[in-house]
Amino acid sequence: MMNQTIHCSVATCRHHDAQNRCQLDSIRVTPNCNCHSGKCDESMCGSYEAGK
Repeated sequence: MMNQTIHCSVATCRHHDAQNRCQLDSIRVTPNCNCHSGKCDESMCGSYEAGK
């Protein structure tokens, strides 16, 4: 199992902590509705990279 740190700046989320980290063991990243552009606007994930 990887020892990851999930950074998050959504302070209103119940899993957000004072060090801008997510306290969940895992997260799910989903695409924005009706967006299949292959560009960064496809997801709200700040680490998004288009697939090959």
